[in-house]
Amino acid sequence: MISHKPNPTRQVKKQRRKRSKKVQKKKKKQSMAEKGSGSILQFSPFQSSVDEGFWHRLSSLKLNKLGIDDSPIPITGFYAPCSYSQSRVSNYLTLIMESLPSDSDEQSSMAAISHGSRNRCFVPGILYNTNTLESFHAIDKQSLLKEEAKKIWEDIRSGKAVDDSKILSRFLLISFADLKKWNFHYWFAFPALVLDPPATLVDLRPASQWFSLQEAESVSAACNEWRNSSLTADVPFFLVSIAADSHATIRHLKDWEACQGDGQKLLFGFYDPCHLQNNPGWPLRNLLALVFSRWNIKSVRFLCYKENRGFADMGLSLIGEALITVPQGWKELQGVPNAVGWELNNGRKISRRISLAKSMDPTRLAISAADLNLKLMRWRQLPSLNLDILSSIKCLLLGAGTLGCQVARMLMAWGIWKITLLDNGRVAMSNPLRQSLYTLDDCLNGGDFKATAAVKSLKRIFPAVEAEAVVMAIPMPGHPVPRQEEDSVLDDCRRLHDLIHSHDAIFLLTDTRESRWLPTLLCANTNKIAITAALGFDSFLVMRHGPGPFTSSHDVKAEDANALSADMGNIALIDKDAGQRLGCYFCNDVVAPTDSTANRTLDQQCTVTRPGLAPIASALAVELLVGVLHHPHSIYAGAEFANSSNGGSSEQPLGILPHQIRGSISQFSQMTLVGHSSNSCTACCSTVVSEYQKRGTEFLLQAINHPTYLEDVTGLTELKESANSFQVDWDIETDDEDCVEI
Repeated sequence: MISHKPNPTRQVKKQRRKRSKKVQKKKKKQSMAEKGSGSILQFSPFQSSVDEGFWHRLSSLKLNKLGIDDSPIPITGFYAPCSYSQSRVSNYLTLIMESLPSDSDEQSSMAAISHGSRNRCFVPGILYNTNTLESFHAIDKQSLLKEEAKKIWEDIRSGKAVDDSKILSRFLLISFADLKKWNFHYWFAFPALVLDPPATLVDLRPASQWFSLQEAESVSAACNEWRNSSLTADVPFFLVSIAADSHATIRHLKDWEACQGDGQKLLFGFYDPCHLQNNPGWPLRNLLALVFSRWNIKSVRFLCYKENRGFADMGLSLIGEALITVPQGWKELQGVPNAVGWELNNGRKISRRISLAKSMDPTRLAISAADLNLKLMRWRQLPSLNLDILSSIKCLLLGAGTLGCQVARMLMAWGIWKITLLDNGRVAMSNPLRQSLYTLDDCLNGGDFKATAAVKSLKRIFPAVEAEAVVMAIPMPGHPVPRQEEDSVLDDCRRLHDLIHSHDAIFLLTDTRESRWLPTLLCANTNKIAITAALGFDSFLVMRHGPGPFTSSHDVKAEDANALSADMGNIALIDKDAGQRLGCYFCNDVVAPTDSTANRTLDQQCTVTRPGLAPIASALAVELLVGVLHHPHSIYAGAEFANSSNGGSSEQPLGILPHQIRGSISQFSQMTLVGHSSNSCTACCSTVVSEYQKRGTEFLLQAINHPTYLEDVTGLTELKESANSFQVDWDIETDDEDCVEI
């Protein structure tokens, strides 16, 4: 048997001949395309560019207005004819901040887009912004493209595209905005109706080679005039009519019938964003569909208008002629041609992603991140959350210790960034573990002032916070002042008065009872929101003070001061008299505040509490303030309880608004109480406030130096004497149903 082995040399020669034929065939096609002789008309795709301002506007719109609404949003894109300057670069369809409606008024924003700009030929578009990345990837892109193509086809058939040619370049954008990481996924589509069979390119060359010299000059002048007019500068499709005397006129597409006859040359012109010399730009596709469908023109001459440094350039502009064969099904009114148009990303059919986090200013990024949680609340849970009130309110924190540090951080979390901290203490070694704004460095060299160190810490945590530090002591009753120090103490009184007057809400967070007296009096005098938080070892009290005694909205009813039981009756589990003013921190006292720091052991001098208590009380104090700010009656709101007739849980989106919250961590229990104002209160009753208004600092100095003075002024001295003279018989009851646990 003879085996015939293949000849390697013969196979190599055969492969070379095949490759040579392919190369020759490819060169022949390229030659035909260059000469424009009978080749398929190919178009240069639209390219997109998105300014950062667009994404910032979309983020704001999503957070503040749209929420989870993923309905289509009308947007506007801009492009202009390709204009050569130093380099040959195509013009992109660009989206800017004004492309989107604002989050305040959609109509006014869209109307604000300036028309008639030669550099802004605006194009209508539609945005589909999804709520999740999975939804973005799952979008039926082909269906969306067909839907937009159908709109273009209907506008062509109805004649609307002739009157308003911009809609021929209608575009589509799908996106997903990851507002936590500032990543944006997006994909553009520029729907183009497909001619089937495709149009044939008969001729394509520079306009200067097609026109005579006189015609080229006239066309250039007409185009410049068209582009310089505010009425036509942004009209991207037009007619070029050239009379027998070489005079050129630019007209609207709707004037086509008027241009017939008299031997005029007629070209369909469009702003070509593409810089290539061998392919017309993407807008020509739908223009050809319009010309054929509307006027049944099968041989279309077109002008690809381009500029050089802002002026018409016939050497760069192109003139071509395309032959259109009757597309299948185009004569059927119900049929919609196929469409193409999804933009390629580096030659692939994939979406794009942009991250703005690295390019953003860190402070701005921190503000956006801080806003995010609050604005997300309004999407579903709290649509009525008023962030403007929260961002504008000014809070004064009296005390920068365990409570003050926690309250400051809670306020920032709620978007309250105007905070003043007042304290005269220094950071001690024992503070950083419990007081969250301090570190070991703040304790060195004798310790920094707490107020100053706290403000520095707040700004490190959140640079946008408007925090101020005030280092001063609060004058207190029961702490007599030597004569040589009286002027300094009275200056502190005036300064505290001015601070309270210039703030909207005051937190009483000091660690002694008597240090809260003067702020309580000043808040009652100026009718400011006052929130008190006080700690025991394993219990806490958080309460809001009622309005001052001299208010126009509420009349303060006189209270019977003849018996001690009348004052004790101010504490109740339900608000029996909604018209009665709510009490302050001192309203249930039958003694004036005195020096609580004298003759105390070490454990009594320090605020010894269970570590978990301060965060709980601080959080409740801030939540109480937010509730007051959102209540329709604000500081005048009555006490509300869960499951009670006057409870507001079913009406107010934030829930009930209690007067007092008392809790015990040892029992893991919490209850809400109400205490009405007392006519014998040493801090907020009309007698004390009137004395302060009449005598000012003289009254304050007397209250500070004489512990019993306030009791004498308010009638508590007489009240206690009357109570001591009573003979009280106690009935011992064993029925537990008559007991109320407090």
